[in-house]
Amino acid sequence: MLSLKYLIVSLSDVYSMLIFVYVMLSWFPTNRGILADINTVLGKICDPYLNLFKKFIPPIGGMVDVSPIVALLVLQFGVRLLIGLL
Repeated sequence: MLSLKYLIVSLSDVYSMLIFVYVMLSWFPTNRGILADINTVLGKICDPYLNLFKKFIPPIGGMVDVSPIVALLVLQFGVRLLIGLL
C-alpha cells in the first residue's frame, strides 16, 4: 500500500511541475523553435485540467489568470486527501 501512495504522490508532483513549466512558458514568446514544441506538448497535457478552472475563475483585471494557482492547490490538496483516506 505504501508503494501505491508513493506512486500517486509522485505522479501528482510530476503533473504539478508540468503545469508550473507550462505556465512559466506562457510568459515567453513561443512562436517557433524548441520552446514552441515544448509549449504545444505541455498544452495538450495540461490544458484539459486547467480548462476546468478557467471556466469558473475569470482573469483578474482582464489580464492576470489565477486559475493555474487554484488548479495546483486543488491537485495537491486532493492528492493529500486521497492519500489520507488510503
